[in-house]
Amino acid sequence: MPVLAGSARIEARKPLYRILYIQVLIGLVLGVLTGHLWPEFGAALKPFGDGFVKLVKMMIAPIVFCTIVGGINSISDSREVGRTLVKSMALFYLLTVLALLAGLIAVLLIQPGAGMHVSVSTLDPSVAAKFTKQAAATGFADFMLHIIPHSFFGAFADGEVLPVLPVSILIAFGLSRAGDGGAVVTKAIEAFSQVLFVSFGFIMKLAPLGAFGAMAFTVGRYGIRSIGSLGLLILTFYIACSVFVVVVLGTLARLNGFSLWKTIRYFKEELLIVLGTSSSEPALPGALRKLEQLGCRKGVSGLVLPMGYSFNLDGSAIYLTLASIFIAQACDIHLSWGQIAAMLGLMLLTSKGAAGVTGSGFVALVATLSVMPDLPVTGVALLVGIDRFMSEARALTSMISNCVAAITVSLWENACDREVLARELGQSNAVEPVAGSKIAAAAAVAQEDKSWMPTAQSAA
Repeated sequence: MPVLAGSARIEARKPLYRILYIQVLIGLVLGVLTGHLWPEFGAALKPFGDGFVKLVKMMIAPIVFCTIVGGINSISDSREVGRTLVKSMALFYLLTVLALLAGLIAVLLIQPGAGMHVSVSTLDPSVAAKFTKQAAATGFADFMLHIIPHSFFGAFADGEVLPVLPVSILIAFGLSRAGDGGAVVTKAIEAFSQVLFVSFGFIMKLAPLGAFGAMAFTVGRYGIRSIGSLGLLILTFYIACSVFVVVVLGTLARLNGFSLWKTIRYFKEELLIVLGTSSSEPALPGALRKLEQLGCRKGVSGLVLPMGYSFNLDGSAIYLTLASIFIAQACDIHLSWGQIAAMLGLMLLTSKGAAGVTGSGFVALVATLSVMPDLPVTGVALLVGIDRFMSEARALTSMISNCVAAITVSLWENACDREVLARELGQSNAVEPVAGSKIAAAAAVAQEDKSWMPTAQSAA
């Protein structure tokens, strides 16, 4: 296809300093150096990272809405939507169970909290109190009610992905049965979606600055010395996340005929942004676009990936079991296997619905401990100083898992072109992914700044 080749040559000719993921990488390195050499100045740069994430959150809800509505309308058989939802949720819960077990096995084998002998009475209760109000609802009924927004526009008000899902699905089915009027609205939504992606491209130009500010704050505020005696806990968490990605996600990818390593490399730009901001939300629009370029049909991948942001937070799941057992070990609290099983069941719920932003895993931990009589919620005071160093791994693990899950479900639904998938993942020296439509390619020829325009729907 000459259009694709031409687009590839354009991307390949871009100087290294103009490639987004190179800029983000430079921002990360400069952030670490700034925070280490000038801690107070680095800590003062926090608004750069926070401001970037807030700009992204402003765009997430409408992008998810347009993607899901357009994707579902592209599916001729409405039963396929139901199958996609069922298969996605089944895969999400399987991965969550395995993530919980990965954290449990790692903390039981390495025992990072053993020998600390912390007295519960010495722990500061004000630390947990700060997060108690933010803690997610732990009851099933409360969780289901949280999915339903207070109003139509209320679904977009808080920037959360979860309440947008039911609104998007309802509107999509309504448009498919509204006749000519529905067709007009559908075209308007598709046009608005293009505008949103182009606008998001402008925001992404600030990603290096956001990564620089966030990393400078982390290193400047907490410093390498803050790791101290809890370094073994951080190491245990990173080992658990790495094993989960390599073993669980690697096996899932291999069973479905694609390479985990090539997938990670393909999404390197998004993963670097996640690493810099400790948040997976800035990577959502770019990941949606790249899934389409991989040959995944928008009707499936555009539904699975946003769902994963609420129902497949595997990094947070690993953190929940590992942190909870660490607190028990540090405070010399013995938990029976029955108590551990009950805790895992509770975590299956508390790990769902948390936003993919910095600190959500910590809030979910507080929510879990608040209803666990066997563990002191004040134990989170042991973790608050190093949580920022663990949030990057949480976000990265969840992001990789959701990309792999989206590709997997697309393959299960025969909604992914395997030839396109193999070709795109096989581009070993690709600077940036090739645009997947004549519209995007033409835009790249005319103006490289519009490379974030969404691709056309892949053929089923």
